[in-house]
Amino acid sequence: MRYLIWRLYKNFEGGILAIPGRLLGSLIVLFLICAGVLIQDDYFIKILTFACIFGLFAASWDLLYFTGQLNLGHGAFFGVGAYTSAIFSLKLGIPIWLTIPLGAITGVMMGLIVAIPALRLRGPYLAIVTLAVPLILKGVIFVFPDVTGGELGLFGLTPISDSSVLVYYVTLFTMLLSVAIMWKLTDTGSRIIRTGIIFCAIREDEISARDSGVNTVKYKLLAFALGGFFGGIAGGLYAHTMAVVGTSTLDFTFSIYPMIWGIFGSAATIYGAVVGAYILYLLSNELLAIVPELRMAIFAVIIIAMILYMPEGISRWIRDKLEINCPRCKSVNNFTRKSCRICDAPLHLEKSVPK
Repeated sequence: MRYLIWRLYKNFEGGILAIPGRLLGSLIVLFLICAGVLIQDDYFIKILTFACIFGLFAASWDLLYFTGQLNLGHGAFFGVGAYTSAIFSLKLGIPIWLTIPLGAITGVMMGLIVAIPALRLRGPYLAIVTLAVPLILKGVIFVFPDVTGGELGLFGLTPISDSSVLVYYVTLFTMLLSVAIMWKLTDTGSRIIRTGIIFCAIREDEISARDSGVNTVKYKLLAFALGGFFGGIAGGLYAHTMAVVGTSTLDFTFSIYPMIWGIFGSAATIYGAVVGAYILYLLSNELLAIVPELRMAIFAVIIIAMILYMPEGISRWIRDKLEINCPRCKSVNNFTRKSCRICDAPLHLEKSVPK
């Protein structure tokens, strides 16, 4: 037992305490866990709840982007999950703990449908095709108003809970678990799950990956199914948190938001999309609300400044400031260290001054 505790401590010390980025991420997660108890303002708790939902939504978009699939219609997965959960809850009286997974399954089915053109298209052509999917779904909603509520939408949904704190913790832990799964599935250094390195190979050069024996069709279908699954979960959580769902979930802006959050936070990292969603959602709803007339203009200026000065996203920018890679063994070290913690190689090589 003592040996097990010692090994856990050593792994924690070497894997988290020694790496500033992971330590900072762990502290943020710890703060979010404690926020439900420390913060007594119901309004701010609800803001954090929606930030959790949109963080999960942004991460599901980033999962697809990790494989090189630019999806401009990702709101279709979110809307399908939301409408499916709402219809099963209102029309059939199915409890929430079943309607949200059913919404996720519907998201998988939609992901597989959207993946069909992705097998033949890539780049801007794929983006244009995916852009039409939410518009088609919106038309379907108007065709069946008795089921979908038409323009009015569906309201009076059963909430997750009457307690805003409990709703926050449900969405938080769902988001953390889902993001951890997506991060592991895209981990290129994993020795057990190899989907990460395959997704990365497809993104970098799909033709070379296919020539190397990778079944690119299967893995692209898997990527769209996973994106639809987690996007559907986010939609189901959103529907039951709002207790209402409407056609706004299929608007163009709902598909653009996760792309903005993902690129701002650092695309193709999973965790960066969550960071971007938290920062931009809180910024747009709280700080920029002071000047509502100029809110969108200031928001656009922030995005442009980020692209100019932090083109890889804010998460990678912060990580590069806090961490340094060893030139010999490639391990991650604190930027204040003079030598590598693993191989003791010098980290800051002095430049020779020509005479």
